[in-house]
Amino acid sequence: MPRPDPAPSLAFYNPAAFAFDAEVAIALLADLQICTAVARGDFDDLPGSGKPLDLPEQYDPDWWLKSMFKRERLVLLPPSIQLRKDDAALDDLLDEIWSEAEVRHEVELFNERVIGARYDLMEDPPLITMPRDVEATVTAWADRKAARAAAARRAHEEARAREEALAAERRRRRLFRRRRRRA
Repeated sequence: MPRPDPAPSLAFYNPAAFAFDAEVAIALLADLQICTAVARGDFDDLPGSGKPLDLPEQYDPDWWLKSMFKRERLVLLPPSIQLRKDDAALDDLLDEIWSEAEVRHEVELFNERVIGARYDLMEDPPLITMPRDVEATVTAWADRKAARAAAARRAHEEARAREEALAAERRRRRLFRRRRRRA
């Protein structure tokens, strides 16, 4: 295969047609030299050609963005996947809320996000998350809240019974010591 002419044709180039400053002139000369070297084949068969460069992280143009994501532990997921994760974590989020009105508000906000995502045309994974029934979710929240309150009451009663048993044991030992001293 014949090699192309090492010097590219400059027949189309008219230097008077353009106004150049020093930086543009240097960039054009460098580009011309690189094109000439590529045409001559100077860059063929270089060691490591076709392999990615192993540059340190400081040369990455998005280093600050990646470091912020790493530092803040942020993850960008497609909306459908994020909604699945939010749906799985919604009950835990609701369990931290004490007011029924706030629970209703959170469920309605979640439903608005799901419905909004259904109207978006996206090429992401399919959206399988369904809006939640507000009344059923509030009822389940109230049941979990009542169960937690009952468990806390039982734990408090058990702790109180243990304390009373320990206090009775201490009184019994004091009485026993007093009797031993008298005898």
